[in-house]
Amino acid sequence: MSEDTKHISISDYNYPLPDERIAKFPLTERDHSKLLLYKHGDVSEDIFYNLPEYLPKGALMVFNNTKVIQARMHFRKETGALIEVFLMEPAQPTDYELMFQTNHECAWLCMVGNLKKWKEGALKRAFEIKGHKLTLTATMDRSKVQEQAGGTNHWIQFEWDNTNISFAEILEAVGELPIPPYLNRATEESDKETYQTVYSKIKGSVAAPTAGLHFTDKVLKALDEHGVDREELTLHVGAGTFKPVKSQEIEGHNMHTEFVVVRRQTLEKLLKHKCHAVAVGTTSVRTLESLYYMGVKLVLSPETAEKDLHVNQWEPYDLPHNEEGLVIVNGKAITAEDSIRHLLAYLNKDGLNVLHSSTQIIIAPGYTYKIVKALVTNFHQPQSTLLLLVSAFLKGDWRKVYDYALSHDFRFLSYGDSSLLIP
Repeated sequence: MSEDTKHISISDYNYPLPDERIAKFPLTERDHSKLLLYKHGDVSEDIFYNLPEYLPKGALMVFNNTKVIQARMHFRKETGALIEVFLMEPAQPTDYELMFQTNHECAWLCMVGNLKKWKEGALKRAFEIKGHKLTLTATMDRSKVQEQAGGTNHWIQFEWDNTNISFAEILEAVGELPIPPYLNRATEESDKETYQTVYSKIKGSVAAPTAGLHFTDKVLKALDEHGVDREELTLHVGAGTFKPVKSQEIEGHNMHTEFVVVRRQTLEKLLKHKCHAVAVGTTSVRTLESLYYMGVKLVLSPETAEKDLHVNQWEPYDLPHNEEGLVIVNGKAITAEDSIRHLLAYLNKDGLNVLHSSTQIIIAPGYTYKIVKALVTNFHQPQSTLLLLVSAFLKGDWRKVYDYALSHDFRFLSYGDSSLLIP
């Protein structure tokens, strides 16, 4: 299974996307976007607020409650050069929650714009928050450069001279929301609201889980009334999600790492629903499918896995599977329920209520889904890993969906329209 997948040619996942089909701004009413319906090969359309009618009563729907942070910061050097520092992931402390509470100093791995103009020395920026004056200093540790899938990350140390102010408050005051590069426009004040889901809670993403942008409180209420069970998990979306596949075959593409937080209650809920879920967005998909392989790691080697449940990019393909796509260990197929039970036992053993881990999983044709049975998602860029994920879900039938969307005036990408896919 793995060799075929690794040799997929990304040019087979291309389609013409004219610039005018990319939605530059969201609709005024987010739940009035168009909804493409793909059900067992048939394609039709409706309006997003009718989504609950297409889901079976008693289904489990899983949302990613990550919140986009104002991750872009600008500093002006004395020479007048403008340097952009783009926060990618916390370095010290590495825990997101602790990071935003720091009140004097912290360090992030960052992408740096106009790097050649920042040869040495510290960058400084003075401003006022709630009547408190402070100066923020950024220093680069040039010995700690990381080559990441999303580019080169630099270790940037931030310090500020006012312990009444947390790093979260600094970002609120001087950070900019990083809207996707393909929108080709500056961030506007309205994006602060429209580029967050209505249920976003946990700060940490540098890109929104955009499938969730269509939901309103009204639609969530309709889902509840329809008897759909709702659960939330957290996957912090990295900028690597926009990274195009540059290699001819996908084996040459290096997936970015994303951090995952799943509550015990969500695992229990999955078991109750026989490990069948409707995923909202590709980030929820990546988390749910990674859970299966985290459980498999515990079956294969409990001692090693307890230290590190991280799912590597090709791990799911390198293990022996049966025809249903389940991993075989000692002649026995590991079901999704087996995996989730192992994860629960792992939490119980240490009295934990939350599972913290990370994933680099690539989901591409040749992959068999274990947990996700239906998917709510937007329309993705040509030749992207997200399009590969959709193709794997539809057993290769993605062109039918995209041809329909292109010929029926659907809006594409982050602020575009939505689809409900049921293979």
